[in-house]
Amino acid sequence: MTFELEYNSDRPNLIIPEYGRHLQKLVDHCINLEDDDERNKMAKAIVDVMGNLQPHLRDVPDFKHKLWDQLFIMSDFKLKAESPYPQPSREELQAKPEPLAYPKTASKYRFYGNNIQTMIDIANSWEKGEEREGLLFVIANHMKKCYLNWNKDTVDDDVIFKHLFELSDGKIDLRNTEEKLADSQSLLRKRTNNNNKKHKNHRNNNNKNYRKKYR
Repeated sequence: MTFELEYNSDRPNLIIPEYGRHLQKLVDHCINLEDDDERNKMAKAIVDVMGNLQPHLRDVPDFKHKLWDQLFIMSDFKLKAESPYPQPSREELQAKPEPLAYPKTASKYRFYGNNIQTMIDIANSWEKGEEREGLLFVIANHMKKCYLNWNKDTVDDDVIFKHLFELSDGKIDLRNTEEKLADSQSLLRKRTNNNNKKHKNHRNNNNKNYRKKYR
């Protein structure tokens, strides 16, 4: 008895290689089942197997929906099965995503980031009072921290208040306030501590992974 070797180069390409060729063969077999009940039963069983092969998908919201979509994709949309979710179409998957709306105007204070402008717009929509006043100083302190991250080791509060006045189109004016923002050195120490903590956690995770791998 002789056996003929089958090479991957002679086989059809896998649609989703992560699941392997054996699962693809199950999907192909499921497509060709003539009995509807038997086909639906096998489709559900394949989805369960896919979930076991990709356990990380359980952390993805609505992971069952994702598995069913992948099943129809692996069948090249030929599978006729009752899915608890709307069946995806080839046109949906091939459709181009909507272009992202990038800011049309670039601020000269780019080191503050675009989120600062969003926070300023929100603050301008609030009525005057203690809550709005508190939000303004939260924004100003965050601006000071951003400034220190990208510029110098210290900055006067007057500079931050001036920038806030400009970014708000003159609607937020703290230039004559007697309130003080967080001290520059304390912000820098906090940044350093956060960075050290991140590096420490990174080292600990690497050590855990190393011990787990070579245990």
